[in-house]
Amino acid sequence: MTQTIGNPLSWSAQALGKGLTSTGEIVEELHPHEDTAIVIRDIGLKDLRTALARGYDDFLAMRTDVMWIVLVYPVMGFVLAWFAATESLLPLLFPLVSGFALLGPVAGVGLYEMSRRREAGLPVHWRDGFNIAFSPAAAPMVVLGGYLMVLFIGWMMTALVIYNVTLGPAAPVSASAFISDIFTTSAGLQMLGAGVALGFVFAVLVLVTALISFPMLVDRRIGLPLAVATSVEVAWRNPVTVAVWGMIVAALLALGFVTLFVGLIFVLPILGHATWHLYRRAVAPPEPAAKRPVAEVLDA
Repeated sequence: MTQTIGNPLSWSAQALGKGLTSTGEIVEELHPHEDTAIVIRDIGLKDLRTALARGYDDFLAMRTDVMWIVLVYPVMGFVLAWFAATESLLPLLFPLVSGFALLGPVAGVGLYEMSRRREAGLPVHWRDGFNIAFSPAAAPMVVLGGYLMVLFIGWMMTALVIYNVTLGPAAPVSASAFISDIFTTSAGLQMLGAGVALGFVFAVLVLVTALISFPMLVDRRIGLPLAVATSVEVAWRNPVTVAVWGMIVAALLALGFVTLFVGLIFVLPILGHATWHLYRRAVAPPEPAAKRPVAEVLDA
């Protein structure tokens, strides 16, 4: 059959078509295919600095290829934000923008694979980020991505309800009037407080369940339930470190948003690569790598 050179979107579509061939295979891949013990490490602020430094190093080494993968994400965000602003959906603009953080782990899947390959000394190309869809990890990651999408939709519906019972249900007259109502009226402050509180709940759900589950699925065939359970356990054992990581992610994403999404072109790959290295710090490699001296493993 004739082979053609495709772009990232066509390549990923072909990969998904070949990677998920039947319902039976999808269900099978949700279960673990290895019986090695999962060894969770305690991590601290030093590990966060190391993960970010190595993520930045990966970004510098692969920035041209990474652009192809992450460019779609900020462009899509900009288009959706513009749509919300021009279609009298202004009250949903901030929930829409902030809600993209709930989908961030999905955007980083290809980056995890690229960091994995670079770490292993393998050649790296942008196609490697999409080739993960050919792997057995595709099925559990699609299911986990669906879970994040449900949370995103739930957050948008929650934000709409909050607006309707406070400042709504009528659409704001203008952007300036809407901003003024938020900070100068009791209803606006109630909306702001409820939105921040419930948004925090959604963010924690994503942070705890997707902290290291996506990179772990890229790295090991451990199945979806165990990957999520490991992510929750890492967060449970390292609550302060994970909370700081969540604040770092939120701050960097905010920096990307205030630059009209252009900053996301740089923020997303750095965070994606850093997440891979955070996973490496939080979970010991499987056998036989785990048999190496502890000092060597920590420096890996």
